[in-house]
Amino acid sequence: MRKSIGVLICGFASILAVTGLTAAAQHPSWAYGFVEMPAPGSVPAAYVPPPTPVTPALPSAAADQVKHSLPGATRTFTRAEANYQYGPADWFPNEHPAAVPDIVALGRLDAAINACGLCHYIGGHGRQENAGIAGLPYDYFVQAMMDFKNDLRHSADPRKVNTNRMVAFAKAMTDDEIQAAARYYAAIPWTQYIRVVETKTVPKTRLLNGMFVKLEGTGTEPLGMRIVESPEDFERTEMRDPHSGFVAYVPIGSIKKGETLVKTGGNGRTTECAVCHGPTLEGLGPVPGIAGRSPSYIVRQLYDMQVGTRKGVWSSLMMPVVDKLTAEDFVAIAAYTSSLKPQASVRQTAAR
Repeated sequence: MRKSIGVLICGFASILAVTGLTAAAQHPSWAYGFVEMPAPGSVPAAYVPPPTPVTPALPSAAADQVKHSLPGATRTFTRAEANYQYGPADWFPNEHPAAVPDIVALGRLDAAINACGLCHYIGGHGRQENAGIAGLPYDYFVQAMMDFKNDLRHSADPRKVNTNRMVAFAKAMTDDEIQAAARYYAAIPWTQYIRVVETKTVPKTRLLNGMFVKLEGTGTEPLGMRIVESPEDFERTEMRDPHSGFVAYVPIGSIKKGETLVKTGGNGRTTECAVCHGPTLEGLGPVPGIAGRSPSYIVRQLYDMQVGTRKGVWSSLMMPVVDKLTAEDFVAIAAYTSSLKPQASVRQTAAR
C-alpha cells in the first residue's frame, strides 16, 4: 500500500512540475456562504482571540430556562447549553466512542480554543459552513491541522471568519491535542446527511452565519449554476442535532455530468477521483473520503486548491487535478460526490 501511494505521489509531483495553472474558475461565493463576490484586493481579516483567561458568556437562568429535547434523545439542554463553546450538547453519547478527548468535548478555556464539538459536533457531523470530520484518516487530519498551524491553509474568501478562527485554534493547540482529536474522529464512520435534489428553482433563503436558511412562504427563485445547501430543519440544526441533516439543491443534469468527470476525468480535464480517493470514493490510506459529504465544503476545497490558498504537501498534489476545472465542473463534481451513500450510511440504514 505504501509503495502504491509513493508511486502516486511521485506521479502527481511530476505532473505538477510541468503543469502551469490556468485561469481560476469564477469565485463560488455561494460555497463560502455569501451572495456577492468578495471585493477586489480584499485580504482575510486577522482573527483576534479574546483575552485569556476567558469568562464564558452563558445567559442568566432567567433568560434561558427552557429545556429542549430531540427525537430519540434522552438528554435535554437549553439553547445556550446546546451551543456552549466550552461544552456543547452531546445529544447521543452512544453514537460515538465513549472516551471523548477534552479538546473535543470542552476545548481549552485558558487558550480560548472552542470545543471541536461545538462546530463539528461531538460525533463529527459538521455543518454546511464548516466541515464534517468524522471518518477522516488520522494522518490527513493531523496534516490539515498542521497546515493551519503553519499558515499553509487559508480560505480563498477573505470573509470566511470561521476559517480564520480555525487557524488561531490550530496555532494554540498542542500536538497531543491535535493527535487526540484525530484519533477520536478517525474512529467514527462517516454517514451521509445530505439529501441531493436536482431542480431549476429553490426556496428563497436568507444567509445566517454561512448557512442558507429557507424563508417560509416566500416562494422560489432560479437556482442557476450554483448549489444551495440548507438545513432540513433550522431549529433542530440550531440545537446542534446530529440527526437533522441538510438538503442540497443542484442544477438538473449536474449529477450525471459530475459522474462523468469523476469516473473518466472528462477527456483530460481532470484525474479520475478513484485513483486517490479509492474505488468507492470513501478514502484510500491517508487520502480522505469525498462520498456523501457537504457539496459546499467540497467546492470550497477545490477552489482553495485551484487558487493556491491551500498549500500543504498533499494539497499541492491536487493542484494539477483542479487546474482546468471550471465553476460548472465544481458544481457537477460536488453534486455527484455528495449524492453518493458511503457504506457506513448503508449499514446504518439497514440497522434501523
